[in-house]
Amino acid sequence: MMANLTIGISDLKACKAPDVLVTYALGSCVGICLLDSIAGVGGMSHIMLPDSTQATNGSATPMRFADTAIPMLINEMAKLGASRSRLKAKIAGGAVMFATTSDRFNIGERNIAAVKSALRTEGIPIIAEDTGLNYGRTVFFYPETGIMEVRAAAKGNKQF
Repeated sequence: MMANLTIGISDLKACKAPDVLVTYALGSCVGICLLDSIAGVGGMSHIMLPDSTQATNGSATPMRFADTAIPMLINEMAKLGASRSRLKAKIAGGAVMFATTSDRFNIGERNIAAVKSALRTEGIPIIAEDTGLNYGRTVFFYPETGIMEVRAAAKGNKQF
């Protein structure tokens, strides 16, 4: 029996097919979808910020940051039988939601860069992405097929 598992902001979940992972309203946040297609295990993380070392509050959840959430997601997937060596990534989000003249405040671009860096560190290739620009996205990830479906009110639905 299939279930839709919702990933909130600063949250992550792993599942086995045929369950579906979904996260809503990705603005400057980035959704990271990981898949081990052999094991039928998928995972999704919805990160808010790029770097845990910049956190001013020591109690901040590690699921909030690209550098700490991705290793946590890999570990959750491994518990379900995924192999790190087979993981592939698809990412979406990182939009510029507010006009700004300062790169320092372009959190979407910083999030995208941090996610790419963390995946590179983990040795996980990114095989598809729908990032940047200036609109929000909702992401459905289907571990059974490996499809990441990106829904955007302004842009329609796309599958990767």
